[in-house]
Parts: sequence; structure tokens; C-alpha cells
Amino acid sequence: MFGKTVVAGRTTAAAEGDVVVLLIGRRINHFWAVHHWLPVFMAMPRMLRELGRAPDRGLLGHVLLTASPRTYYVVQYWESREKLYAYAHSPEMFHHRAWSIINRKEKAGKNRQHVGLWHEAYVTPEGAYEAIYADMPAFGLAKAHGQVPLERRGRTAKDRFAYRSEQVTEEAG
Repeated sequence: MFGKTVVAGRTTAAAEGDVVVLLIGRRINHFWAVHHWLPVFMAMPRMLRELGRAPDRGLLGHVLLTASPRTYYVVQYWESREKLYAYAHSPEMFHHRAWSIINRKEKAGKNRQHVGLWHEAYVTPEGAYEAIYADMPAFGLAKAHGQVPLERRGRTAKDRFAYRSEQVTEEAG
């Protein structure tokens, strides 16, 4: 999820309003059970491709990460909580089918304890997040929402936390 061009100096994310972040991942509990964890492992790239082909679904960007040789996860930035829920529950999207398969296997006693799944979703209100990037291509929140010079939001973290998009509207009017 890195942009290619390094932006000199300090920048921040151009996010306005609430920021919706989903952390979603899987943990390989038994390496030898490849036939159980590999399909789960391969499902996420398929979902990300599906969402990449349908930008109206609301995924703004993502970062693939690893926490250990066992644990892999994705940080996803969403347009809204409603669009995240809509994707998760949409019967025509791959996520719905993948969860149906996982649930069937669990009920049948298969796949137990071979692979762990987890997610955490956060809706962070404007004024409760801030970001700074120094000599970086667009990354993370800035890649998902755009990148602006630091001065537009404040030189200090305290100023960036206090930023409200209504201030810009009021000052312009």
C-alpha cells in the first residue's frame, strides 16, 4: 500500500470526519495442517481483489502485515461503518461465502484449532486521530485519504488532534 513517490518533508493524512479502520487476520496454529489454513490464508487476497474492482463498496486502502511467522493481518481503511457492514453481509460477495464455508467446517468439527481468525473494527471520530509522515510516500491513513502538508493540520500532535474539518469550512465562509 505504499505510494511510489517519496514526499519530502513532513505531511499528514487528509482524512476528515470519522475514520473507519478494520484489523483482520489469521493465525496458523498448526503448521502441518496446510490443507486447513491455506484456504483461509488465500481468501483475504481474493477479497481484496474483489473490493479493488468495486471501489463503490467503500474500501479506501489497505496494508498487509505480518506479526510473526504464524500471524498475518490486514489493516483496512473504510469509507464508513455502513459500507464495511454491507460488504461483510452481502450474499453476492466472496466474504459471505468464505464465512459460510468456515462455519460449516466448524460445525462438522473440521478446521478446529488449526487456524485462528480475528478482527477488530474501530470508528474513530474526527479530532481523535492524528498522523505524521516524514519523507514518506503516501502510506496507511494518508494513502487511503490523501496526504497534505503538515501545516494544514497543525505542527504539533496536539494541534492535529484538535483539527476539525468544520474549521476549514467556517474560515473559508
